[in-house]
Amino acid sequence: MLDKNIDLSTKRILVTGAAGFIGANLVMELMQRFPGCKVLGIDNVNNYYDVGIKEYRLDRIAEAAQVDAQFELVRGSIADRDIVDRVFDEFKPEVVVNLAAQAGVRYSIENPDAYMESNMIGFYNILEACRHSYDNSDGVQHLVYASSSSVYGNNKKIPYSVEDQVDNPVSLYAATKKSNELLAHAYSKLYGIPSTGLRFFTVYGPAGRPDMAYFGFTNKLIKGETIRIFNYGNCKRDFTFVDDIVKGIISVMQVAPAENETGARYKVYNIGNNDPVNLLDFVDILQQELVEAEVLPEDYDFEGHKELVPMQPGDVEITYADVTALEEDFGFKPSTSLREGLRAFARWYKEYYRI
Repeated sequence: MLDKNIDLSTKRILVTGAAGFIGANLVMELMQRFPGCKVLGIDNVNNYYDVGIKEYRLDRIAEAAQVDAQFELVRGSIADRDIVDRVFDEFKPEVVVNLAAQAGVRYSIENPDAYMESNMIGFYNILEACRHSYDNSDGVQHLVYASSSSVYGNNKKIPYSVEDQVDNPVSLYAATKKSNELLAHAYSKLYGIPSTGLRFFTVYGPAGRPDMAYFGFTNKLIKGETIRIFNYGNCKRDFTFVDDIVKGIISVMQVAPAENETGARYKVYNIGNNDPVNLLDFVDILQQELVEAEVLPEDYDFEGHKELVPMQPGDVEITYADVTALEEDFGFKPSTSLREGLRAFARWYKEYYRI
């Protein structure tokens, strides 16, 4: 295991995408575990999906803050250079976690501009701000940023290892995430920014993103609509519960990487459940938990509301994380079962929508 070299208990921590699914859970966990830290969030709270869920998460953050000064939110986009520079000048973050991004494979086909703005320009602005943080002070001690399992494309070798070649993205979203890794390496090599990229694998849980399959399926079933299961149900996904993702991020935050063989202080890790599940099995577990939570009635006709359809452009057949490096370096491996995670989601859904 690697030794911790960053004490988060007194740090100024910047979290971009703080109203997002992972970002909000990370902020709450940081405040609970490290009450002496100060967290500043940036989020433009856009309407890519229901803004009400983002405001709900921000309300939970406000409730979790142990003192008024522990958390502050700047409403704005990381693609706005003036906002990013002002935050770095005034807050002087010591640890930066960049989670702000336009997510979603299919939406990248419909609205590519959003991906170039947030994932490319926005990330570039963060890197430049980190670079100049050393001009008049000690600057950023560690930059942690979100990558994605999408970078693996249609790699035939499974499970996916961070040692694999990832030069053949099959979606614009994947291409932007791979570009983030390349940019982070270049800036680490040129300017000494310690940076760690995290390839997340299909994150799910309570108060998640409505564009994700488990949430979208539930919304449709509630309305009596038909759910479409792509690739005729033959896809597999390495579903990772959000609490496991947050634990992994915090473990990584506390260990700024040493210089590697390229001369850069740079690392990349997978964070996944290391247990891919067939989509038809996933849907079966989801429907059982929705019935158990009384979101849907026991006699719901699930078979009558399923449609098996072909693969969508940009999708891949399987995601499967090799988390050996994460386990060796941090002694951590995601462990929440899919049933346990979907049960937590179903109970939250019932409460949130007052069913």
